[in-house]
Amino acid sequence: MNTNSNSYTIIYASVMVVIVAFLLAFVSSSLRTIQNKNVELDTKKQILAALKIKDVKDAEAEYNKYVKGDMLMNVDGTLTENTGAFATGYEKEAKEYQRLHVFVAEVNGEKKYVFPVYGAGLWGAIWGYVALNSDKDTVYGVYFSHASETPGLGAEIAGQHFQDEFLGKKTMENGEVALGVVKNGKVDKPDYQVDGISGGTITSVGVDAMLKACLNSYKSFLTNNDEE
Repeated sequence: MNTNSNSYTIIYASVMVVIVAFLLAFVSSSLRTIQNKNVELDTKKQILAALKIKDVKDAEAEYNKYVKGDMLMNVDGTLTENTGAFATGYEKEAKEYQRLHVFVAEVNGEKKYVFPVYGAGLWGAIWGYVALNSDKDTVYGVYFSHASETPGLGAEIAGQHFQDEFLGKKTMENGEVALGVVKNGKVDKPDYQVDGISGGTITSVGVDAMLKACLNSYKSFLTNNDEE
């Protein structure tokens, strides 16, 4: 073939375009797989953090050790095992697919239930997990994080001091979700409420709204006295 001809140049360029496109697609697919796995592992670390299991080196192994089931809540409040892939976007799972996840764990021989929560702070998304004891009422642990709250103010929801305030609190009062956050110094139901963050009022209100809205979605499970 005449390498100086126009046809050769066109064929050569076309082949190179196909090769480059294939390589880019391969790299993109490989990176997406790695990124998705990293998100999954980070999600499992957050679930473990709500169970007060932190600074783990092997999140996959620790998750499998403590979390016995990724369950979905039925309308009647019973649980069914999730047979699909491990999910990470729980707001989308709930709002678009009506899939409410409950993670059933066992810590020191005691059953725990972990619920994803999600909402909005002052500047962006906030999210976390609430772990309850087997009574489906007493808070065993929580984990909160955020996308862009103000350091030293709203960002303190991710701090251990704020999260520890929830330990031992009750979730339900007269069949309604009462667990929440109130303005700093305004706690009048100490069994259910924690002080908001000084200087982080809007973020604190967001955490309160997040807890009320998300846990209310699980009310049929939380008020179902049948042991799961």
